[in-house]
Amino acid sequence: MRIVGLTGGISSGKSTVSNLFKSHGSPLVDADIVARVGGISSGKSTVSNLFKSHGIPVVDADIVARDVLRKGTSGYKGVVAAFGEDILQANGEVGRPKLGQVVFSDPGKRQLLNRLLAPYISSGIFWEILSLWLKGYKVIVLDIPLLFEAKMDKWTKPITVVWVDTETQLQRLMARDRINEEDARNRINAQVSLDLKRSLANIVIDNSGSLEDLEEQFQKVLVQVTRPLTWTEFWLSRQGAFSALVSTVIGVVAVKNVLSKL
Repeated sequence: MRIVGLTGGISSGKSTVSNLFKSHGSPLVDADIVARVGGISSGKSTVSNLFKSHGIPVVDADIVARDVLRKGTSGYKGVVAAFGEDILQANGEVGRPKLGQVVFSDPGKRQLLNRLLAPYISSGIFWEILSLWLKGYKVIVLDIPLLFEAKMDKWTKPITVVWVDTETQLQRLMARDRINEEDARNRINAQVSLDLKRSLANIVIDNSGSLEDLEEQFQKVLVQVTRPLTWTEFWLSRQGAFSALVSTVIGVVAVKNVLSKL
């Protein structure tokens, strides 16, 4: 199985999924992990949708983060205890914009939020990936923020970044979230810069142009991530695991038959 990492969201946790694979004894830990990296308002979601349109599932860490913040969950209780009821909406749910204003202007509070939610988010991501693996998917897109901040880049190859220039990123974020320039810059500065991510990447998708330009670049990346599995990847896939099991059973039966004739 190949896991394609698509990253660049905000406040979605920093624990590495690889540690969860190890702690659960999963064979997925040695799978080929191909990283797709972006930043806030770089076009990461658009690329996720392109993957989905080609039948490739996407595990979105931001959606997992929303689930672990739902009213009544352990994540919800921890965050409300740490940041107070001022972050709540009228219905009692956590107001993500309110929480964002608190954490994106204060690195210490942002780190606290990550520490509180990381275990729940990581666990949710693990079980989603495991479920898709059991269903037989050979390529999975992992849309997870803070790839480099979480030191997950060492588990990925190749790393692909969705890049835009800083001014375009700023204007897109202000328009998308209807926030002022100061808040937008705080959110952008909370992440590793796209220029640095680009310098660390193996493949760069420049999303400063039109949607047609993006789709053309995406097609080239799609060819790379859907290439046939290597032998190592095959034996870590569901089909490979099944083949190994069948081979083992046949081998045991054959040995028993030989021994019974001695």
